[in-house]
Amino acid sequence: MSGDAAPPVERVDRDLLRVAFILVLGTFMASLDATIVSVGIDALTREFHASVAEIQWVTTAYLLAVVAAVPASGWLAGRFGGRRTWLAAVGVFLIGSVLCALAWSATSLIVFRVIQGLGGGLLPATGQALLARVAGPQRTGRVISVVAVVPLLSPVFGPLAGGSILSVAPWPWLFLVNLPIGLAAVLLARRHVPSVPPATRRTPFDLRGAVLLSPGLAVLVYGLTEVAHGRTLPAVAGVTAGLAMLAGFTLHGLRTSGTPLVDPRLFTRPPFGAAALALLVLGASVFGTMFLLPLYFQTGRGLSAWEAGLLLAPQGLGAAAGSVLVNRTIDKVAPRTLVVTGIALILAGTVPFTQLGHGVPDAAVAVALAVRGLGMAMVGAPVMNIVYSRIEPEQLPRASGALNLLNTVGGSVGTAALAVVLQSRLSARGPDIASAFADTFWWVLGFCLLAAAGATRLPRTGARKAAKASS
Repeated sequence: MSGDAAPPVERVDRDLLRVAFILVLGTFMASLDATIVSVGIDALTREFHASVAEIQWVTTAYLLAVVAAVPASGWLAGRFGGRRTWLAAVGVFLIGSVLCALAWSATSLIVFRVIQGLGGGLLPATGQALLARVAGPQRTGRVISVVAVVPLLSPVFGPLAGGSILSVAPWPWLFLVNLPIGLAAVLLARRHVPSVPPATRRTPFDLRGAVLLSPGLAVLVYGLTEVAHGRTLPAVAGVTAGLAMLAGFTLHGLRTSGTPLVDPRLFTRPPFGAAALALLVLGASVFGTMFLLPLYFQTGRGLSAWEAGLLLAPQGLGAAAGSVLVNRTIDKVAPRTLVVTGIALILAGTVPFTQLGHGVPDAAVAVALAVRGLGMAMVGAPVMNIVYSRIEPEQLPRASGALNLLNTVGGSVGTAALAVVLQSRLSARGPDIASAFADTFWWVLGFCLLAAAGATRLPRTGARKAAKASS
């Protein structure tokens, strides 16, 4: 192909938007469920006569299962096809939801949450890869800008939805609410989502890599969680074993003659490495903040889950506005410009929370959250577009799995690490809860600065200009 004209922007038609809406239902369902149950901890504690430490595993087990499932998403989609894998993941998630609603003890609920998390962990990665295949390189950025906003909204709507459900219905409806969403997604997907064929080259499943990577991540997150709870022996054992297993996986990925579950060499290919660093550290910042703020509002200021959710709502509004902005500019503005601007906005929106010890008015909190939401929406979609538009179609499932793994790991490990920092600052500050939270937010700022360092290494040009330059 020759000539000076840039490739035309293909129109995002009604059929593609419909596919995006259907696939985003799965992501929305899984993302919402990760937060909706958090407001039901007190009700579950009373129902099962369990301690808070025991019932907290209802949330932790789901998170660990998600972390364990994400690495296998690329291989599953490549082996069985994107749509088939996505439909199976929705089915597993719904079965887990029904079992959770039927749980008869805290132990049974924790086991069923693992099943639910295994399905939920596959949905975002397989959905994004499938959507990128259907959209093609020229339309990926615009549709991903819509889909990527969903995980940003779920931490805001989760507490609101959970509080609303518990005000009118018993605790099983925290899980049964998934059924109409999931069933609608399955019926619509079978009718409207095109089938993408599996990879032409069948690769054997990397069993050794799976044994090292998924359990290694889960054990590491478990160890960090135990650090936050002050249990030294399981904390040291978990962190040490987790890091050792991840180191073993890296060596295996570099030495194996087959196709590893996640190829470590992928991170050396520009722009994947810089994109990975930005998503990893930003995940720690974004999801870590969504752990800290509701906790501060409820423990430091005595707000209910519903009131805390309302105070967090401006972040969702900012994210929605940012999604619209990105959708209109992603084909015109260099991805690095969007990402660096977004991280700068997140930094600006985080600064007020480092001053919680001096009293921050609700109006300032609302403005700061809106600015953060705007910035968050300007990061995820451009980063994914950079990678998806520059990688071979058959590699999309593995690339999507790797990016979602990094975002998930960043969020889970970052949240666990911030919990450790918070616990330390609470012990040091004593009754001054607000100052302890303020101290912890300085770490969030540090995460943002690391993400900015990764973002500066992203390409200056967008996908269209890159295509023009190579023609």
